Amino acid sequence: MLYRLILLSLLMTSSAIAADTYRFGTRLLETGDSVSKLLQVAGQPIYKEPLETPQGGREGERWQYKDGPNTITFVIKQGHIAAIEQTYD
Repeated sequence: MLYRLILLSLLMTSSAIAADTYRFGTRLLETGDSVSKLLQVAGQPIYKEPLETPQGGREGERWQYKDGPNTITFVIKQGHIAAIEQTYD
């Protein structure tokens, strides 16, 4: 019984998946694409967060978008998509 309860609680929590690509409708974005392509395909993000080095220097940004019930996060470094993370809410 305890095993089922733990399994159920894990399934009900949100989960995150890292990916190299993400599709907005018929347009595909992938790591390495420019920020200008991201803005053309997805528009302005709902949230931007700076990324800092351990010494406090700026090394990029994290841009978040909503796509239905999901949150898509693009890590931006040097003007390009460095990583794509999907969180299923």
